[in-house]
Amino acid sequence: MKTPSKGTATTVAAALATLYSASAQATAPCGDFGECKVLVEINSSDGDIGFHFLADGNELVAAALLSPSLERIFNYRVREELRDQRLTEAFAESAEPLCFDPATDDDPDNDGEEFVTLTDFLARWDAGTYYFFGLGENFVPNYGQTELTFNLPAAPVDLEWLEPVEAGGTEYAIAWAPGTDLGECSDGMDLLPVPPAEVPVQAWEVVLEPDVEGPVSAMTYVVRMPGDSAKLQVEVSASYLAALPPDTPAKIEIGAIGIDDNATFTEEGDICLNETAAGCAFDDE
Repeated sequence: MKTPSKGTATTVAAALATLYSASAQATAPCGDFGECKVLVEINSSDGDIGFHFLADGNELVAAALLSPSLERIFNYRVREELRDQRLTEAFAESAEPLCFDPATDDDPDNDGEEFVTLTDFLARWDAGTYYFFGLGENFVPNYGQTELTFNLPAAPVDLEWLEPVEAGGTEYAIAWAPGTDLGECSDGMDLLPVPPAEVPVQAWEVVLEPDVEGPVSAMTYVVRMPGDSAKLQVEVSASYLAALPPDTPAKIEIGAIGIDDNATFTEEGDICLNETAAGCAFDDE
């Protein structure tokens, strides 16, 4: 764990005293912030891992995020026109390096890519309380805190694009099953506090995304359903499919959102929507 500098520690200690004294009266979900969170996101198919955070405040002109060791790891201050308009939300994703050594992989696209294994990631980041600070209108201070855990849900498996007959209805559907590991990011799972298969899933996020260039790429179909749903299957609206051109290449992405907001996604490509005799042209063909 990093040790904060004397100056940083003194400043933060005063701010923390204010935060703790006000926390009993706070009615917002995250202290003075409407929302704040820090989380780990894994793509089990591509094999990458990242750190994400979000702070939703009230007309902020400055904000900062501090680690459990009270090191400032992010800060911003708005200027010029944005200083007059002010900001309400700050959201950021870290870079998402591979979670495996590309030298062990046969994919030439990964050659020379940076990698941070799950073991390295767990050593780099501290689990614990992260602190958000912001300055609102008239420099009113905002304080909030949230927890980062390494309770990482298992990657969904067996993703399927189902025709109406297979889906048991009149609509196309997407189906999947719970997994037991983290896919390409599984090396180092023994260091996690809870095995991924035992981390409760708060929600499933289902994404059907056209895998093409141009405006059609933005026509994404997204559904969230409870993590305890008995049937892991989502119907896809016929009106959505009708809005897409014939022979639209697409991919499915299923995310397991854990109880601590950590998320593990799995992708399945080469889906052909509104297929005709011509068929879809996939990038790997």
